[in-house]
Amino acid sequence: KKEQDSKKLPALSVPRRTDHPIMGIQSKKNFINTNAVAAITGLPKKPQPIYVDRRQGDKYLLETSGLVPKYIKKKDYGVTPKYITRRNEEVKRAQKEYEDSILEHLKKRAMKRLSDEERRSLLQGLKKNWEEVYRDFQCLSVEIDTIPKKLHKEKLELQMKQLEHDIEVIEKHKVIYIANE
Repeated sequence: KKEQDSKKLPALSVPRRTDHPIMGIQSKKNFINTNAVAAITGLPKKPQPIYVDRRQGDKYLLETSGLVPKYIKKKDYGVTPKYITRRNEEVKRAQKEYEDSILEHLKKRAMKRLSDEERRSLLQGLKKNWEEVYRDFQCLSVEIDTIPKKLHKEKLELQMKQLEHDIEVIEKHKVIYIANE
């Protein structure tokens, strides 16, 4: 059976060389008129979009150039991918945990706010100290010729400068916090 099946040739759709066409069949269709009517009533063919890259007129297809935004027509265009939303949620959760731990740490090392009365008394004490150091500075001799006198004068100037800075800082800031350490 196998040999018989292999000897049979498959049916060909192409006519054989010995076959002759059927003669005398004529169609009454007017091809010129039908083509003219189809050309008049049909829609014009849209030109293929192209781009020209040089003055000489080298033309290329616009679709394959990458200049046409294809992906904005997709249904998931503009939707944030799931892995990015998950990662953003993880980052927010980690940030919140970090902030909570910092707040907890700050509560442990809570800073004490200086009251207005304490601030005023501190300011008055600093001004009183500055006046004492200034009085000592005024009592120095006019002529400073020895090294101990020079060192004493520099020490008094440094103390006055530090006290002036502290007074300025306290006067500048109305609310002052003191660390518990």
